[in-house]
Amino acid sequence: MNAAVITSDAQALAVAEHIAQQLRKDSALRDRERRQPHAELELFTRSGLWAISVPKAFGGAGVSNVTLAKVITRIAQADASLGQIPQNHFYALEVLRVNGSPEQQQRLYGEVLAGRRFGNALAELGTKTAHDRTTRLSRDGDGYRINGRKFYSTGALYAQRIPTSVIDDDGVQQLVFVPAAAPGVQVIDDWSGFGQRTTGSGSVVFDNVFVAANDVVPFQSAFERPTTVGPLAQILHAAIDTGIARAAFEDALHFVRTRSRPWVDSGQDKASDDPLTLKSFGHMSIRLHATEALLERAGEYLDRAAAAVTVTASASASASAANVGAGLPRDESATDLVAAASIAVAEARAISTEISLAASTTLFELAGSQATLAEHNLDRHWRNARVHTLHDPVRWKYHAIGNYYLNQVNPPRRGTL
Repeated sequence: MNAAVITSDAQALAVAEHIAQQLRKDSALRDRERRQPHAELELFTRSGLWAISVPKAFGGAGVSNVTLAKVITRIAQADASLGQIPQNHFYALEVLRVNGSPEQQQRLYGEVLAGRRFGNALAELGTKTAHDRTTRLSRDGDGYRINGRKFYSTGALYAQRIPTSVIDDDGVQQLVFVPAAAPGVQVIDDWSGFGQRTTGSGSVVFDNVFVAANDVVPFQSAFERPTTVGPLAQILHAAIDTGIARAAFEDALHFVRTRSRPWVDSGQDKASDDPLTLKSFGHMSIRLHATEALLERAGEYLDRAAAAVTVTASASASASAANVGAGLPRDESATDLVAAASIAVAEARAISTEISLAASTTLFELAGSQATLAEHNLDRHWRNARVHTLHDPVRWKYHAIGNYYLNQVNPPRRGTL
């Protein structure tokens, strides 16, 4: 597979706009018929967008998190499922960036630049909490064996590698970049969610799967010190929801302008002149613009944190390196910046959850009964928003945000905040 190589943030945004216009075609039909987007994913991958977070040192564009979030938002606006499929691909690349060895980075980043996709096999059903893992990694000679079953494996159905969370013989969590074609790997298309229908978020079974030692990357340690792995995962979720909200808003505008009728009491000839409709669109647009602004702000915070953590890691290897930040010790500066980034991302995540649900519901209130006809499939926006925003409870984000500002308590280090 050959893929273009994107070299700058500006190019990434331009390519995303071009590709999004193509991915939008038949997006409603793909959702209605649950038609797997294989051809669309090939177009998306060959564009080079799946490699934009590969650091410049390894031949990628190393785009900012602001740009990465904007790209995902634009793709999700075109097709919410296609916006979500690469989410854990970029998450795995971030784990690789902060925890991978130089050899692992060179090899796996090279695969991504060549057009290979990474899926995921992280979550499991039937455990006490959503964070518990039972899939085992056991030593076997020079390599390892994996046994277990995963669910919510978004993108695994379309991937060449499946980054998989496992517990090793010492009880430590690792991330294994499992080749999808490895003997014993079974990807099952059993995702039946009423939204995000074509994400391939079903099961992956590992039956005594052999993996090489150099495909195992430390995972647990990414949450035992200040890193950007958790907030990076969350900003991508916020970007997906923001894209869904923008799509619902734009479809509402188009429908009211072209199809809807004014309410009789409005005294207007066009629905677009109905004063109460205008008020509702005004309210919705303000909340949407606030969401987009908070998402960009979160990306800026995350970029600063990533730079601080990178400098701190480099400084730790040199006793003469200067402290990072405004007079703060190295570790304290990194901790503070990652915490601030996590909170900024949580704010974006909270408001993007609300606006995606609100916009996809208000669409019908403003567009009227015609908008519910199956041929329009406008309900996909609400279904997609409702399913995707259940990834982790937004109520706990408000708790963490309030605790941070009121009591100066940093949020937990994990991928759900």
